[in-house]
Amino acid sequence: MAQPVIRPYRATDRAAVGDICVRTADNGSDSGALYPDLDLMPTVFAWPYVEFEPELAYVLDDGERAVGYILGTADTPTFVKRFREEWLPAVSGKFPLPRVQATPSDFMVSLLHNPDRMVVPEVAAFPAHLHIDLLPEAQGGGHGRALVAAFLSALGAAGVDRVHLCMGRQNTNARAFYDRLGFTEIPVPGADSVAYLGRDTTL
Repeated sequence: MAQPVIRPYRATDRAAVGDICVRTADNGSDSGALYPDLDLMPTVFAWPYVEFEPELAYVLDDGERAVGYILGTADTPTFVKRFREEWLPAVSGKFPLPRVQATPSDFMVSLLHNPDRMVVPEVAAFPAHLHIDLLPEAQGGGHGRALVAAFLSALGAAGVDRVHLCMGRQNTNARAFYDRLGFTEIPVPGADSVAYLGRDTTL
């Protein structure tokens, strides 16, 4: 792989962003076997961000395609409102709300239909949130740190002073990465399987 570079997201990166999301969505591993419709995870966790706030999306480009990304929102409540009013009506025909949650896909579709889950009172002081994913071959070279720096710089320039993220507690490698970058846990009662982490946007 050529030396990757970080650059702003382009509309032509959409498919690659979706692929990266699928290949990292199972606590850092490939989620394709869990969620057979390969559009599901990007529809929940990636594509609405590049649709609504592409100016906050950056990719790691290996010279041929994106092999990593960071994306998010500057204001979670505003994003949730747009998700509910604009994104969900556009995708619910493909992913209708299941009557029962019998499969992992049913659970994820239920999350799709509940964007208000992202508004957590305990993290209100950290209005922005982010998602970052890199393919295995792009990890370990400082690229994740550089992506976070690009995102924090964009937030700071927009006057946003704090950001949070939500991650599965099983993903110990990701937790170690965030710890190194100065993220600390935000206590949220009842958050047993996930952790909320936050930091300021000062580099």
